[in-house]
Amino acid sequence: MLMRDNDVEQQRRKEDRLDSYLAIGVNEKKKENSYLALGVNVCHIIGRDLQLLLVEAGHTILVHAAAGGVGSLLCQWGKALGATVIGTVSTEQKAAQAIEDGCDHVIISTKEDFAAKVNEITEGKGVDVVYDSIGKDTFKGSLSTLKSRGYMVSFGQSSGLPDPLPVSELASKSLFLTRPSLMAYNATRDELLQAAGELFANIASGILKVRVNHTYPLSEAARAHADLEARKTSGSIVLIPDN
Repeated sequence: MLMRDNDVEQQRRKEDRLDSYLAIGVNEKKKENSYLALGVNVCHIIGRDLQLLLVEAGHTILVHAAAGGVGSLLCQWGKALGATVIGTVSTEQKAAQAIEDGCDHVIISTKEDFAAKVNEITEGKGVDVVYDSIGKDTFKGSLSTLKSRGYMVSFGQSSGLPDPLPVSELASKSLFLTRPSLMAYNATRDELLQAAGELFANIASGILKVRVNHTYPLSEAARAHADLEARKTSGSIVLIPDN
């Protein structure tokens, strides 16, 4: 079908328009980079999973990429709930940030076997929940750190997709494995608003601090991706539209 130039422009604008279903209101007085850094994925990964898995005082959780945008918030929220938080990072500098964000123990995974270290920290008891956004490089090790009836939350694969796992491998400790997805946890408008409301309330109260450690012009998005892949970044990354 052929379209006139003005029809093409109108169609483009229609496609670029944000669906009101996904829009979330924020306080105009607090409209800063920290809010720009918060995607809906953070709302469901942090708010919903920590509640559904009943993380509470006395529990121990393992957070991979603890100095990343989501990892930083997971550590803070888990600590606020009274859990013992173990975090993995790649550098000494990131370890310092993870400690500030509430990690009781930090493992530099480029220097130590994280699974062996978790076993040492927990005196062989294992952890209640693992939050793994790395995928292939950590998946099996993460499963090995869980205690009986522990929960494995796989929500990313920065190192690649995990290798196929026979369900029977979960049987020895009766483990739970979940791969949360965006729309499943925000299937209705009410669920979306509830998740966002809980997240923003915790930011406003000071329980959570959003770290925007890096900003890039939108025209340098490729460099931002390259720095992320090279583990040069920590906290959240914000792309700023060029003038």
